[in-house]
Amino acid sequence: MTEQASVPLPSLSPSRAADFKTCPLLYRFRSIDRIPEQPTPEQVRGTLVHAVLEKLFDSPAAQRTRAVADEMVTPQWERLVAEQPELATLFDAEQAMSREEFLSSATDLLGGYFAVEDPRRLEPAEREQLIEAVLGAQGEQQLLIRGYIDRLDVSPDGAIRVVDYKTGGAPREAFEARALFQLKFYALVLWRTRGVVPRVLRLLYLKDAEVCDYTPDAEELTRFEKTLFALWKAIETATAAQDFRPKPSKLCAWCSHQQRCPEFGGTMPPFPQQVTVQTVDSRQARLAAAQPEG
Repeated sequence: MTEQASVPLPSLSPSRAADFKTCPLLYRFRSIDRIPEQPTPEQVRGTLVHAVLEKLFDSPAAQRTRAVADEMVTPQWERLVAEQPELATLFDAEQAMSREEFLSSATDLLGGYFAVEDPRRLEPAEREQLIEAVLGAQGEQQLLIRGYIDRLDVSPDGAIRVVDYKTGGAPREAFEARALFQLKFYALVLWRTRGVVPRVLRLLYLKDAEVCDYTPDAEELTRFEKTLFALWKAIETATAAQDFRPKPSKLCAWCSHQQRCPEFGGTMPPFPQQVTVQTVDSRQARLAAAQPEG
C-alpha cells in the first residue's frame, strides 16, 4: 500500500505572530504576498552586531575583549556583503550615512554590550539556534512553532537562561510587551521540548546598556500556548475569508507598505491564489535574517 504524503503542519514564528498582533494586513504583506522589504540601516546594523557577538564566543574566554570584538566588525560586515551584495547599496551617494559612520555605530553598540556583560565569564550552551516544538495532541489541531534564539545559557544545575540582544533603545511598555512576547515564545518551545521552564528570559538593550529580566512559570506558559492557538485560529479565519484588515498605530510610521495600505490611500494587491493556512507561515522560519527583531 502506498504511503500518503503527510500534510505539513501549520507553523508560526515569533516575528510573524507579532506581525499579526500588530497589524493583520502587515502579516498578509509579509507572509502571504511575500512582498520584499528593503532593510533599513538600523536593521542591517542589528544583523551585523548579532554576527559579531556570535563570532566572539568562538574565541577562547580570555580573548573575548572589547578590542577583539571591535576588530571583528569590519570582517563580519564584509562577510555579510559577500553573502548579500545588495547591502552595499545602503551607502549610495544619496544616503545620509557613510560606510564608516555605519561601522562606527555598530562598534558603539558593542560598547553597550560590554557595559552589561563580561563574555569572558560565560560559556553559552547554544548560539543562533533554531528551536521548534509541535503544540497540541496528535489527532487534534496541532501547530508547529519555531524561532532562532540568540543565546542559551545553562547553569550547572540545569537552569536555563534565554538571552536576546536588542540593538535599539530600551522600549516603552508597548514595545517591551512585543519583545517579551518573543521570549515567551522561545520559553514555551523549550518547556515543551526539554521539560524545563527557563528560569530567566533576558533582554539586553545594547544602545542604552540596560538589562531586562523576566521570570516565566508553567501556568503562564500554558496560558500563552492557548493564546498562540487562538492567534492561529484568527489567521486561519482571515486567510479563508481573504480578509486581513489594517490596524493603525504609531508603528505605521515605520511601515514600508504605506503605498499599499488603504489607511494611507494605498491600493492592496490582489490576494494570491492557492494560498492555504498550511503554506502561509511554514515558508519562512526566519524572516528576521533580513529583518532582525533587535
